[in-house]
Amino acid sequence: MTLIQAFRDQSETCMRMESLLMGRVLGILAVNWDNRTALGRKMDSYQGDIGPAGHSLPLRIAGGLHALVLGGHDAALSAAYPPNVVDDATLEKAVLSALKTHENFFLDWTQSPPQTNEVRRSAALIAMAHVALSHFDRPIVLSELGASGGLNLMWDRFALDTGRKILGPNDAVLKLKPDWTGHAPPSANPQVVDRLGVDLNPLSANDSDDLLRLTAYLWADQPHRLALTRAAASVMEAQVEKDDAINWLERRLGAVPEGHMHIIQHTVAWQYFPAKAQARGAAMIEAKGAQATRETPLAWMQMETDGDTTGAVGAALTLRLWPGDLTLSLGRADFHGRWVNWTG
Repeated sequence: MTLIQAFRDQSETCMRMESLLMGRVLGILAVNWDNRTALGRKMDSYQGDIGPAGHSLPLRIAGGLHALVLGGHDAALSAAYPPNVVDDATLEKAVLSALKTHENFFLDWTQSPPQTNEVRRSAALIAMAHVALSHFDRPIVLSELGASGGLNLMWDRFALDTGRKILGPNDAVLKLKPDWTGHAPPSANPQVVDRLGVDLNPLSANDSDDLLRLTAYLWADQPHRLALTRAAASVMEAQVEKDDAINWLERRLGAVPEGHMHIIQHTVAWQYFPAKAQARGAAMIEAKGAQATRETPLAWMQMETDGDTTGAVGAALTLRLWPGDLTLSLGRADFHGRWVNWTG
């Protein structure tokens, strides 16, 4: 795939996911991209998949543009971004000028892959955790793979409104209200006593530069996502360690005290692990599950693609539980948490 095609494909995906601005920006890049610049040459140096399941180069560049706006570093670009509304010619001029003026910034920014911490994915995590607790009501030790900034480790501080029932604390710092199809999950009272995450490049929501990176990959014409992220960051108390996820998991699996349920979670992260790491991780979890008891159970919550990467059918929601080696297919959810089709 060429970068031009990757821009086009990402533009179409953003349009489908209700971001007209991102669709327009990426369309501008598809038509006007110059691979003769230093940034263009750098993008050409990437090998393999440059789309959303790989290096995700279009989103790296789009995230850099939003970072300039959030940081107040380009007045003309800010004037062309929401809440302002401009015509295509004005937006094109602002985008292309920003790429030229801030090329050194983009060369640095695009070194790292996109890192989102989509808080709305916690809607699916809350629902799956309540199902797990309906089987094994124990205090929770929570572990997240590919946690980024770790905001979804705080799901017990959020509320989920299914339209039929509200799950979560009365003093929830934020309320998630996806377009919910299906009955409501069972009620439960989660007691998370330990929470820890891992990421190859962890970000701290308590650090201003890291929070900028997390928010820059939220689409600028969706301010509600920005508000949710900032609300979640305000109660962030989990640590995210820098490590290989599967090596870290091997140690973490042995750190759960008796009488607690270990919940392992990940959302749209597993697909980025190498195939050998996936196989090793699954084997380790299953082996630990075989040793689980009703007093010290194990739950594996997954919100992951099972082939579709366009957002059209979303991610599969799968919960595995031990003892008993139960595999529960609980439905599907939009990658950004806009909707949940719950069949649990």
